[in-house]
Amino acid sequence: MDFPADLNRLMTRVERGIDLHLPPADTRPARLHTAMRYSLAAGGKRLRPVLTLAAAELFGVTDDAALPAAVAIECLHTYSLIHDDLPCMDNDDLRRGRPTAHRAFDEATALLAGDALLTHAFALLANAYADRPTVAQMLVAEFGDAAGSRRLIGGQMEDLLAEKKADATAEELDFIHLNKTAAMIEAALVAGGLVGGASEAHLSDLRRAGRHLGLAFQIMDDVLDATAESAVLGKTAGKDAKADKTTYVKLHGIENSRRIGRELSTAARDALHSLPGDHQFLEQLMDYLAARGK
Repeated sequence: MDFPADLNRLMTRVERGIDLHLPPADTRPARLHTAMRYSLAAGGKRLRPVLTLAAAELFGVTDDAALPAAVAIECLHTYSLIHDDLPCMDNDDLRRGRPTAHRAFDEATALLAGDALLTHAFALLANAYADRPTVAQMLVAEFGDAAGSRRLIGGQMEDLLAEKKADATAEELDFIHLNKTAAMIEAALVAGGLVGGASEAHLSDLRRAGRHLGLAFQIMDDVLDATAESAVLGKTAGKDAKADKTTYVKLHGIENSRRIGRELSTAARDALHSLPGDHQFLEQLMDYLAARGK
């Protein structure tokens, strides 16, 4: 298997899906839809939609049946990044190597673009899977839970509360990472399984893999923030330390964080073993993500 070629193949499908399933930039009001597409077009790793497509392929989905779900989760992820970058949150100027949405447009437009991507994700699921109402309902429930007050948004709230907190615990940090980051990676893998008709046991395995991978991914992000340059990251480096944020590096140090990240990546790979299909691409993707923080 040629991992770079397979990754490029799936990323190309995601790009095509985004263009297909988003309103055109000139849709009225054009400024809003241009801002939505600007934020999505910034690229990035496309990790979540790639995971959705790859998980669906394990269950024999080789057409575009999983593409709307993949685009929907990228819409949700991008909305969260837009809001995360706002002055009232992280107040960041750079995202995916380009000015953040509120810098490229303005704060109000960025806020509304994030809102629009959030709501568009669920409309897309309902419309694209209208002929499979059970799948549509399960996807909406999965994404709604992952992006809701007890997971993604709850993790973001805990992250804000933990800023400059001298006595933040490892348990509090795990809650932040498992919900702010891992929840959507879990949902990405589970969504592919749902489109592919996976059993409850296989959905549980996908969820376990996503939980481990998501936590490893965020730990490596913490390491990269402390060790990499902004040009490499595509976002402002060193912001965590400057803001005195609670991170794995702050609590565990760089080398211990790297070790924990590698162990979690191995656990994520192990969770794939009972699944059908060829796991090689997903396993190599997990290795690739674990290697980011080296």
